[in-house]
Amino acid sequence: MKIAILGAGSLGCAIGGLLAEGGNEVVLVNRNANFCAVVNANGLTLNDGGTAGIPRIVLVQAIRDVASQPVQKVLFDLIIVLVKSKDTEAVVRSALPWMGDNTVVMSLQNGLGHEEIIASLVGTKRVLAGKTYVGGLMTSPGVVTIGTAGKETIIGELDGQITPRVVAIGKVFNDASLQTTVSNNIMGAMWDKILVNVATGAITGITRLVYGLMYQVPELEVTACAAVLEAMQVARAKGIAISTTDPIAAWIKAGAGLPFEFKASMLQSLEKNSVTEIDYINGAVVREGKRLGVPTPVNETLVALIKGIEFGISKGLPT
Repeated sequence: MKIAILGAGSLGCAIGGLLAEGGNEVVLVNRNANFCAVVNANGLTLNDGGTAGIPRIVLVQAIRDVASQPVQKVLFDLIIVLVKSKDTEAVVRSALPWMGDNTVVMSLQNGLGHEEIIASLVGTKRVLAGKTYVGGLMTSPGVVTIGTAGKETIIGELDGQITPRVVAIGKVFNDASLQTTVSNNIMGAMWDKILVNVATGAITGITRLVYGLMYQVPELEVTACAAVLEAMQVARAKGIAISTTDPIAAWIKAGAGLPFEFKASMLQSLEKNSVTEIDYINGAVVREGKRLGVPTPVNETLVALIKGIEFGISKGLPT
């Protein structure tokens, strides 16, 4: 399968690298010129602690943007969107020349609302939804530590149908050692993933703790579970069928199988002095809570604190 990863950061490289290792033709799109130069010269290095911790080198093509593609007309079978939420519309619009009649566009981004943005550009029939619990941490350009043990990926059609195309993509993922389930309740799966993001993302961004340290602080567990409970209450008020029945399950799932030094994407963004996806994660819970009359004070506090950190970064304050 010919696959493009729009937003080949830590997670995009983890998924794209495994898909390439599984025999697919993968193009990684990353705006960083140094990253592209390293990957094109030396390959993408994956390290997951397996095989006695020996890194594996995967040959993939890395380009900065669609215009950099040397082939005039390349049509992809699958385009996976993994850019930051605020960049979704621009990057999907830029990739329109890569889309043929049968191209499928699938978001694996954190948060909610991306499918609507993508569908407005490419049409609902092209769009699949998905959520992944796979982790990735880029330790240097083109070198990625991946976390896949016990980490599932869930994909599905927006209308809940189990179609041949979504089954075929699920098989491609599973054949590439990405544990994947095709769901007839993708909205429930998306909200289950939001619960995991709510549990740890903002907390790591505020405390600057890697996962191994964060899970040693009981008070953070209490706060995380309170935020998750609010999100569960919002999902139920929306009529979403979530599988999570206890907030502690989301807290445990967030860290399961990841290395001690793992950093949530929200912390990685702040360390790069970049805007986070707080508006699409905890912020999405707050917005839906207000619309439905469900109080979300813990999530409101977490959003406010992350916004404060982002404001300080914008003013050049040390982080």
